Amino acid sequence: MYSQDSISGHRRGRPEPTPEMLSGLACLICTTDYRDAPGTEAVVVSHRDGRQLLACRGTCARMACGAVDGLDETPPPLAERVRGHRSGGS
Repeated sequence: MYSQDSISGHRRGRPEPTPEMLSGLACLICTTDYRDAPGTEAVVVSHRDGRQLLACRGTCARMACGAVDGLDETPPPLAERVRGHRSGGS
């Protein structure tokens, strides 16, 4: 497992989220594109500008928010996130 220092260091060194991350189409930590990895389970780990930020369940979620299952919220379906991204969604 990752040490707490490693997790904290990763949080500090993380670049700004990309438009795909803000739309819930890519993992906040490993940048997996959920459109290309339909079997990957995304969980809500944070919020920014009223949007849910997602990460892959497990290590990525733990690195993003400290819990392997993320926050107790359900992300919208992938198709809805894709539509929102295409329309420049909010």
